[in-house]
Amino acid sequence: MPEPIYLDHNASTPLCAAARAAMLPLLDGAFGNPSSGHWAGRPARAAVERARAEVAALLGARPDEIVFTSGGSEANNAALAGLWRLRGRSGGRVVISAVEHPAVTEPCRRLAAEGARVVVLPVDAQGRVDPADLARELARGDGEVALVSVMHANNETGALQPVAELARLARTAGVPFHTDAAQSCGKVPVGVDDLGVDLLSLAGHKLYGPKGIGALYVRRGTPWAPFILGAGHEGGRRAGTESALLCAGLGAAAAAAALPAGEGVWRLRDALWDRLRAALGDGVVLLGPVAERLPNTLYVGFRGLFGGDLLARCPELAASTGAACHAGGRELSATLRAMGVAPEIGLGAVRLSLGRDNSAEEVARAAEMLIGAAGAGR
Repeated sequence: MPEPIYLDHNASTPLCAAARAAMLPLLDGAFGNPSSGHWAGRPARAAVERARAEVAALLGARPDEIVFTSGGSEANNAALAGLWRLRGRSGGRVVISAVEHPAVTEPCRRLAAEGARVVVLPVDAQGRVDPADLARELARGDGEVALVSVMHANNETGALQPVAELARLARTAGVPFHTDAAQSCGKVPVGVDDLGVDLLSLAGHKLYGPKGIGALYVRRGTPWAPFILGAGHEGGRRAGTESALLCAGLGAAAAAAALPAGEGVWRLRDALWDRLRAALGDGVVLLGPVAERLPNTLYVGFRGLFGGDLLARCPELAASTGAACHAGGRELSATLRAMGVAPEIGLGAVRLSLGRDNSAEEVARAAEMLIGAAGAGR
């Protein structure tokens, strides 16, 4: 059987060598509670604070602006709930985009039940928000905007949103701005001052760190209340004993992501697209922007096919689809619906997300698999 090929790095990445090396000593040592001041707790606290500094360095932030969480989903929930708790009022508005991850849209459903009016900004055919739409929303006088949350990069298309411009509009209006950067951290530069954001979420397992750990950046002075209550961990911002093991892994992964990269995966991504396009012509369609997207992400629609069936004919290839089966039917993803993608293309959507260790040989083999599977499905 041929060696399997992993092209699903937007779903999860393997643990990098640096993260593994940082975690191994903590499996046997530094077992104390990081909040304890004795000999067993001090090494654990040192590991946590070293990791905090490493994550802060990746973002161009201060260490005291980093709050460790259980992952990107908790970070998103904490950002939204923490802002609403201090700034929200019944009838106040929460502004998000039409292509947010469920870790943003579902918390917004709860905020709506608490009296928020959730405003969803549309996206264009490339899956990007028009800053003019946010400007109009901020200028409306029929209710205060409590917060704005627009993701930095979409998990399906890889589309990069104009976050810096959106955040500038929000700041001018005095409104806190949050971005979900789980997909972009480690793939493109993510500097919190360059973006101008007040809060930012990241997930360890999206940037070659361990699962079960993430972080929320909270700019100094931002009105935000803790999401998980209890004892005074994380400077009173997130209750629960920190895992020195997971924090160390995330910190090391963040430090590795900040190092200068070699020739990017974008060349392999484009080579994969060129092969598919040359063989299938108009039978395969690029979904999302050509330029303003993550360098590792290729999202394509195989015209007249179903993505799940296509990948089932490629058992050695790990990738994701853009449509799902529900109660016997097949539906487009929320992102594709928001982009106005036709079902004959969107139902055949496949996301191919490359990583640091993929090779040109793997890309060539993956293309052959997909071309063969597409031909067999027609």
